[in-house]
Amino acid sequence: MQQIDKKILEVISNETKDSIDQLNVVTPSMYASIFSEFALKHNQTIENEEELAHDLMKTECSNLTELQDQASKSVQVLSKNTSKAIHAIKEKDNNILNDILKETESLRYEIEKLKASVYKDELTHVYNRKWLHDNYIDEESQLFKTNGILAIIDLNYFKQINDTHGHVIGDKVLIFIANQLKKIDKNIVRYGGDEFIVLFDNNFSLKNIKQLLHETRETILTKKLKAHDTTFKTSFSYGITPFKKGDELGTVIELADKNMYKDKIEIKKRITGI
Repeated sequence: MQQIDKKILEVISNETKDSIDQLNVVTPSMYASIFSEFALKHNQTIENEEELAHDLMKTECSNLTELQDQASKSVQVLSKNTSKAIHAIKEKDNNILNDILKETESLRYEIEKLKASVYKDELTHVYNRKWLHDNYIDEESQLFKTNGILAIIDLNYFKQINDTHGHVIGDKVLIFIANQLKKIDKNIVRYGGDEFIVLFDNNFSLKNIKQLLHETRETILTKKLKAHDTTFKTSFSYGITPFKKGDELGTVIELADKNMYKDKIEIKKRITGI
């Protein structure tokens, strides 16, 4: 496989996977083309595109097979324990029930690890797009299945940070922003390269959400980040929009993007030293 920095390769691969998430069929040549587009955005020149795509898809298929095997084993254990539990209840055998309880607790731990591996963004350790779709979007209609409020988070001058300081520093900035957003204690999703989504329920007002995001951003603006022998600041812009059951995700995000436009113009004026 072509030698590319592992971290950058991971970022490009994740961006490619997100972009093809809704496609029914993906061939190696299609994957190679999409992968190359994202690679160029990261100033990476790709040679032997189809060979690289084949290797990456082979790795992804291997990972998927491993996850399926783990899930299959968990289902088998759960099925076995269910049958044993029914028998123990009928026979009023507390010893068997206690054994089943221990096995089930162990199984629950394995299932939580499995869920984390499927739903976690590898770089920032927040949720990924799959988690968003599985938890908020109806599988049949592909529309929201609940009401709530969505905030789109977009980093400012992120490309300049990557171009000036390198992608390793860029990754650290993404991790830093994600960790700050986690303090809001809501569902955080890495939606794209430098885009995050924060999801709130209807118990929050738009005013409350704006205040939370404003305070988070002000905290970030007080921090000086270090890259080699220089320091710089970073921040994000945000847009907020309510959504309701039956709304389409893309439309909701588009509205949030429009609401972010004015905020982005104002906050960029405050960021210097990149």
